[in-house]
Amino acid sequence: MSAWIQRHAGTQQTQLATTAVISGAAVAGAILGYQAFRRREAVSELKSSIPAINEEHHAERLTQYGTAPSTAQLSKEDERSAALARRAQEGDYDDDLILEQLARNRVFLTDEGLAKLRSSFIIVVGCGGVGSHAAASLVRSGVSKIRLIDFDQVTLSSLNRHALATLADVGTPKVHCIRKRLEQITPWTKFDCRNELFGGSVAEDLLAPWAFDDGDKGQKPDYVLDCIDNITSKVELLHYCHVHSIPVISSMGAGCKSDPTRVTVGDISVSTDDRLSRSTRRRLKALGVNGGIPVVFSTERPGPGKATLLPLAEDEYSKGEVGELSVLPEFRARILPVLGTMPALFGYVVANHVICDISGYPRDYNVSGKGREKLYDNVFMAVQGFVERLVRHDVGHQVIGLRIPLSKDDAGFLVDEIWRGKSAISGLTGRLMLVPWERPAGGFVPDALWEKEGQKFLPIKLKDLVCVTKEEAPYHEREVLLGGKKPEEVYDPKVIEKVKQRQKEVELYENYV
Repeated sequence: MSAWIQRHAGTQQTQLATTAVISGAAVAGAILGYQAFRRREAVSELKSSIPAINEEHHAERLTQYGTAPSTAQLSKEDERSAALARRAQEGDYDDDLILEQLARNRVFLTDEGLAKLRSSFIIVVGCGGVGSHAAASLVRSGVSKIRLIDFDQVTLSSLNRHALATLADVGTPKVHCIRKRLEQITPWTKFDCRNELFGGSVAEDLLAPWAFDDGDKGQKPDYVLDCIDNITSKVELLHYCHVHSIPVISSMGAGCKSDPTRVTVGDISVSTDDRLSRSTRRRLKALGVNGGIPVVFSTERPGPGKATLLPLAEDEYSKGEVGELSVLPEFRARILPVLGTMPALFGYVVANHVICDISGYPRDYNVSGKGREKLYDNVFMAVQGFVERLVRHDVGHQVIGLRIPLSKDDAGFLVDEIWRGKSAISGLTGRLMLVPWERPAGGFVPDALWEKEGQKFLPIKLKDLVCVTKEEAPYHEREVLLGGKKPEEVYDPKVIEKVKQRQKEVELYENYV
């Protein structure tokens, strides 16, 4: 090997190659040196152009998340509004003026309901498109103590869905943007702004009782609104609230959704067609939480021509770990398509739920569940089979071709609209079916007149059917439908009164169909 090197070291080709390499290195070094010199000059020039910090040129250090600090300068108008708010929050504001501003809510919720809402303490975690609309609605409706939690700042792209941000707010913390605007609407509202990232390690502090040194100090939160779009923080928040029995409602994904008629409220255990809800549900289940958390979600499914989250390009993967592409660990690395109206709708549905729950206003809306159509089918088939068995008992033989004047839609109407998805007897919500409430005077016998014409049906009306669980149905059949007892002899007077009230609702409905 050494002989080969010595033999070729003195050749002309080797000398030329060596010269080329050395020349190339010298040129590259010169270029890199010149570029470094230009960068230093540019940095020096940029620094020299920055004015000194003084009264005319104000500056603050950025937060650990790279956002503007919470002490951003206010305009003269905002300063006047802030001064009025400070006075109002200290009690220097006529209560009659507050009641006048809340007059429509006062009539709707009653004085007692509005008083509960005004004395409540609400925490909103996540102050973006959903959270800003929810917070605005709560404050406008009378909530006077609210804690806002969000680490992020207003960006130019967030203006398509944020309830309160303006161009002037771009670069400022979302929590202070919301406070500044809402204080101009309800100056008496007290805001506790936390420009922080929510996580399990700080949950105890961020969800702690009201901390201001006033008459309400130590008040526990009446409700927590989960408006987070980060899966890890969302799970940690919901798990903490569930374990510590803090009422919470969660907003699921509004991204890639466009149908406002498909937005609904239901338990997280039955939420469908939503990836964020599915992932949240699975992680909570791993932590031992199987349900008991109301969520707002959309049942809209993706389809041709609809917005969707496209797969991440292959060249993005080649840059390194996908997680490194996000701003913060565990945050999404891609821009989610969002129609600006949908986060607002989710926010208002969340706020509506909380307002009604706190004030004690009846919430009779349908609590949508997984496979609702399948539920209606099951209920319809169950009542058909149940009635056939009753007819067979009274007639003494199987009646082939027996029909009842009930459709699948009727079954759904009775279960959801009349009985609110609950048993008339126990109030339980699972394994429901419809059964006749009383035994007919003539027994369970097909209509004789129409049977002569070859049509076999049991003349039963919608108001005759009540909702019970499958475990309660055999007892009701044994004691009332076949045992000869009246419902009044078997059930509590409150149950009897409830059934009578719901039967009147059905009669009212049947007058219009």
